[in-house]
Amino acid sequence: MGDHSAEAVKKHVKVYIAVFIGLAFLTVVTVGVSYLHLPLFQAVAVALLIASVKGFLVAAFFMHLSAEKKIIYSVLLLAAFFFLFLLIVPALSRI
Repeated sequence: MGDHSAEAVKKHVKVYIAVFIGLAFLTVVTVGVSYLHLPLFQAVAVALLIASVKGFLVAAFFMHLSAEKKIIYSVLLLAAFFFLFLLIVPALSRI
């Protein structure tokens, strides 16, 4: 069973608050970058970078995926295999 002691709860709350502050900061950064009027390629690259970091924070901490390392890597490897398979099959059908 999970550890539900007061110390464990306080530790989790501190992590959630830190992640919330990080997400809020990155949201402010996103808005600030939009005022820089970067060229399209750079704007998209920066937006994707910031969104990827925010997505990682949400997935790792709020969805508790950081504790599921073995299964996550297994699913990621399986998804990469199927992705490559779906790219290769149409290419082979043209031959």
